[in-house]
Amino acid sequence: MKWFLVRRLLQTCLVVLGLSLLVFMILHVTGDPALVILPPYARTEEVAAFREKMGFNDPLLVQYARFLARAIRGDFGMSFHQGQPALDLVLDRMPATIELGVAAMVFALALAVPAGILAALRKDKLADFVGMSIALLGQSMPAFWLGLMLVMLISVKLDLLPVSGRGGLAHLVLPAITLGSFTAARVARLTRSEMLEVLGQDFVRTARAKGLREGAVVGKHAFKNSLVPVLTIVALEFGTVLGGAVITETIFAWPGVGRLMVDSIFERDFPVVQAGVFVIAVIFVLLNLVVDVAYAWLDPRIRYT
Repeated sequence: MKWFLVRRLLQTCLVVLGLSLLVFMILHVTGDPALVILPPYARTEEVAAFREKMGFNDPLLVQYARFLARAIRGDFGMSFHQGQPALDLVLDRMPATIELGVAAMVFALALAVPAGILAALRKDKLADFVGMSIALLGQSMPAFWLGLMLVMLISVKLDLLPVSGRGGLAHLVLPAITLGSFTAARVARLTRSEMLEVLGQDFVRTARAKGLREGAVVGKHAFKNSLVPVLTIVALEFGTVLGGAVITETIFAWPGVGRLMVDSIFERDFPVVQAGVFVIAVIFVLLNLVVDVAYAWLDPRIRYT
């Protein structure tokens, strides 16, 4: 187990290093960074002076080494428009994004896991057909369309919930449903698939033959042994939810990292974009590491060497 953790930590460091290279290239793949950052009416001498000041005349390898040294210290530069450290702006918005992401995952799991289990237990019956049809519908609806429909129906026509902003629980309901619907559909289908596979295993038949109650067979034996792939997709989906909240946060004016990055892209505030992409990517990588370590706890058959 110890050597497994060492290997995974080294792999994680390599992945983060690769992410830092991709984040660094955000500013350079669009052309001359000076021309991208400065307004179109900037004079030639202003462009040249800005390029020299920012170190854009140095070789790319030198610029990347300088960027990496600063990123390790959490320094992604100052926001061009707000005059504050880019990382501080991202971290200030991160609680709102995490709040929305957790709410979306709670909604998704509360809906998807029971639906997947019920569909597996009622295979080829009405509950299975209805549950999987709704799951397929959830995977087919784009987030921007669902969000707009919820705003128009629930907020505008029925006036039941707030349209936008961050406040109490009422402000969280519609964004969480919008963001969690796709995840709920994926988790429900995967839960059903894994439960069907486990329910056909010999140890489940043995547990039933011993006279155990169906609830104990399903909950203690079948569901726990189907959790490994479900946990994987849940962790990956949580990382995707945090990174993919851009559309939802924009529709509902939710003051999170996604909306900050959209505003920063329009304002060409690239230090903030780089900091936001890097922070979300690192969270995604760390979630994968936690899931790998949790496998052995969920399934005693897994042994790390």
